[in-house]
Amino acid sequence: MGVEIERKFLVAGDAWRSAVARSQRLVQGYLMPSGTGACSVRVRIGGDLAWLNIKSAIAGVERAEYEYPIPRADAEQMLQRFCTGAIEKIRHHVPHAGRTFEVDEFGGENAGLIVAELELETADEQFERPEWLGREVSHLRRYYNLHLVDHPYARWSAAERNGE
Repeated sequence: MGVEIERKFLVAGDAWRSAVARSQRLVQGYLMPSGTGACSVRVRIGGDLAWLNIKSAIAGVERAEYEYPIPRADAEQMLQRFCTGAIEKIRHHVPHAGRTFEVDEFGGENAGLIVAELELETADEQFERPEWLGREVSHLRRYYNLHLVDHPYARWSAAERNGE
């Protein structure tokens, strides 16, 4: 079984921008409406490549995950025909202390939200935190892409944006 162990953080400030090694625009949509099952099924396009991803629909650091490459043309059709909304973001790869953080800078109705993710080998693995890494939000469902499709950041209350 595929397992993703990933911690998710808010980003504090812009200091990370000077360390970006590369960036890629991603568009993704969900083939199953949120909250309807034990997993999420998404289609993602990045450059000339596309993937189908199946991930357990639980919030947390460790989740079952399967990912398969698919033809880009198929992914474009799936996004148009089967997805009610899409997430747009630029994923920045930011190296720090021998690791690479994926910093997602969201666009569209989620503009203004910037989240850093770090994949780990074990859930309790230690790592050096860069100065720009803010509060951990790994267990907060509202920061998951699946949630952002139906509840975009632009519609969040001030309390939600401040972590309440």
